[in-house]
Amino acid sequence: MKRLNSVPKADGFRMPGEFEEHRGTYIIWPERPDNWRLGGKPAQHVFVQVANTIAKYEPVTVCVSKEQYSNARHLLADNVRVVEMSNNDSWIRDCGATCVVNDQGEVRGVDWKFNSWGGLVDGLYFPWDQDDKVAQKMCELEGFDSYRLDDFVLEGGSIHVDGEGTLMVTEECLLSEGRNPHMTKEEIEKKLCDYLGCEKVLWIKEGIYNDETNGHVDNMCNFVRPGVVALAWTDDENDPQYARSKAAYDYLTSETDAKGRKLEVHKILTPKPILITKAESLGVDAIDGTLPRQEGDRLAASYVNYYTGNGFVAVPVFNDPHDQLAIQKLQELYPGRVIEPIYAREILLGGGNIHCITQQVPRGNRK
Repeated sequence: MKRLNSVPKADGFRMPGEFEEHRGTYIIWPERPDNWRLGGKPAQHVFVQVANTIAKYEPVTVCVSKEQYSNARHLLADNVRVVEMSNNDSWIRDCGATCVVNDQGEVRGVDWKFNSWGGLVDGLYFPWDQDDKVAQKMCELEGFDSYRLDDFVLEGGSIHVDGEGTLMVTEECLLSEGRNPHMTKEEIEKKLCDYLGCEKVLWIKEGIYNDETNGHVDNMCNFVRPGVVALAWTDDENDPQYARSKAAYDYLTSETDAKGRKLEVHKILTPKPILITKAESLGVDAIDGTLPRQEGDRLAASYVNYYTGNGFVAVPVFNDPHDQLAIQKLQELYPGRVIEPIYAREILLGGGNIHCITQQVPRGNRK
């Protein structure tokens, strides 16, 4: 598989919307004891539920360390492919390949530089060298040529595209000191458009309150389809999330996409604040260089961190009164897909949710 020196946009490639047809989904198995409580055992059972649910609709590959291979193979459904792959943690949305396609159906991978959400400035763990190799390994497994960027840090959770030239990001994340401080906003925008095949970038100011990824866009808003956006929202004006969501709503409803369409923005209420319990905090190993999990810390919970696949939407739920409202709203927004709710507190405790632990491979020309 070749590492290409050209640029996707110039080669006629674009990133498809997540709602476009997939060839499959990738997931990495959780086990890191300084991030996942009790050695990752509670989280592993939720990852199994996510993988097995998705596998009802499309092929799933779970990447797992050699130490956990037999355990993962035993717990996962027989129709889930399990491959041994070194990793530092299980956020393949952020360290995996971003796939792009051309009009002939060829698929290639974009291999961004990964530095654990901020490197030595405000990164979440060290080292991250194995995670930075995951995208290349994904491309090797799928037989894709790839574009590697050694000079540009990006995570897949910090971008959402509509597949028709429009990209959504947050300033909070992409302009943070730990990403690409050597570049101007205009330079970052050009790089994004060149590698994702986009024409217009929508710069939302901030993401979800207390999101340790510096406000990834995938926890805040998502393209349901071109011209239609789902946005995390709260009606509580005293909640620090309110000002963030209102600023995003005001901005998005005043903007147009790359095709000149006014955006239709749908609010999805967040669950009430979810705090780490004492037992959950005590279950996580304390290690220098890793963000601690402290009792009482507020988690960045959002239903918008859902994953859209072939005929389904996998949505995190939290045993909250707003769960059913989110499910109903998503069913209205995705009338042709099955809504698959998954109780996802254990994923949230690790710092993300269902979208963060998945990475789609578009179908391209494989039937």
